[in-house]
Amino acid sequence: MSNNETPQENLLGNEAITEPVAEPAVAEHTDTLPSIEEQFRALELKAAEHYDAWLRAKAEGENIRRRAQEDISKAHKFAVEKFADELLAVKDSLEAALAVPEQTVDSFKSGVELTLKQLVAAFEKNALIEVNPVGEKFDPHKHQAIGMVDSEQEANTVVTVLQKGYLIAERTLRPALVMVAKAKP
Repeated sequence: MSNNETPQENLLGNEAITEPVAEPAVAEHTDTLPSIEEQFRALELKAAEHYDAWLRAKAEGENIRRRAQEDISKAHKFAVEKFADELLAVKDSLEAALAVPEQTVDSFKSGVELTLKQLVAAFEKNALIEVNPVGEKFDPHKHQAIGMVDSEQEANTVVTVLQKGYLIAERTLRPALVMVAKAKP
């Protein structure tokens, strides 16, 4: 614009060529957040994924529980298998002793002794421990008192064992039947 021109001339059409003045940029409002429907669909998908994961974890837990129950059942069912295998040798020895047509007392006795050794070995292999508590203090967890007798031993001491007891893995399988010393008057 020259100095002689007035702003009115610009209005009348005598305009000088000027650069268009840029209006302040009005930022286009673009919605960067997903719509509520899109958010809802995304949450539904996420919920479905979590539900599926939960169902799979629940099924896996049930499978583990079922397998553990089967293992326990098999352990109960076949727990005596090793011990039974050891006892088969004892049974075979007894049958062989009875199958001999003419036996002497000495041969019969030696056969029974060998069979007893086999049985004791089977007990030892399977942690079946014999309890013969003569002279020990009476223990109600391992002994069953049948009666009390006068004795020179200290009171509540096992004097006589009527039937040996047995422990299996430190647990009483059968208590020993015993006679216990009375307290001196």
